[in-house]
Amino acid sequence: MKKLSTVVICCLSFLTFAGCEGQSSPKPVAADAAGGGQFPAYLVGTWKATSYLWEFTFEPNGTISSIVYNLGGVDITAGQTRTAETVSEEGGGSAIFQPGPWKVQYSPETRELTVWIVMDHIHFEMGKGLLEGTRTDMFTGKVSEDGKTWQADWFSYPDFIAHTSSEDRPMVATTEEQSFLETTEFRKVEESIVEHTPLPGESIVEHGPLPGNPH
Repeated sequence: MKKLSTVVICCLSFLTFAGCEGQSSPKPVAADAAGGGQFPAYLVGTWKATSYLWEFTFEPNGTISSIVYNLGGVDITAGQTRTAETVSEEGGGSAIFQPGPWKVQYSPETRELTVWIVMDHIHFEMGKGLLEGTRTDMFTGKVSEDGKTWQADWFSYPDFIAHTSSEDRPMVATTEEQSFLETTEFRKVEESIVEHTPLPGESIVEHGPLPGNPH
């Protein structure tokens, strides 16, 4: 199961998006600085994985305002459903990402940073195939003394059904052994290059909030 999950996550990361739009949903973002302390200033900003497409943007209050999601490399705003058109060698399709609550926990005593990214619903068309379900990713590890790198163990808990022309295959990880992928390094991004660089062939169309929505 670990190998299957890893292959799907890595392969889908290189699909590109022909266009996308955002819709709002009322999902909150949970944050927790261990011991009730203040979220440290050196963590505020964007952190980017060196080997994958993951990016997290931390706000001064310890919440995550936006991410770049490894599955497809699409940028997602907290509490907003993200839709896109996918492009692959097998043909186009659609993708929907509905975020759940995202949680941050930090211990100043141990410099341990833990992040939970919950997706309440994912609908990802891959040519003639479809990946659908929910997924939670957890990253936990120590931030360097200089505050510039974060070595995080990555655990992924998918609850997917992979629909293909020949079968419907469940993809579920429930144990630590099944869910652990690898240790991933994140680096703090300088403010001058915080903006997400589109993938080759990616075209992103920005949309404002829906009428009557405060976000």
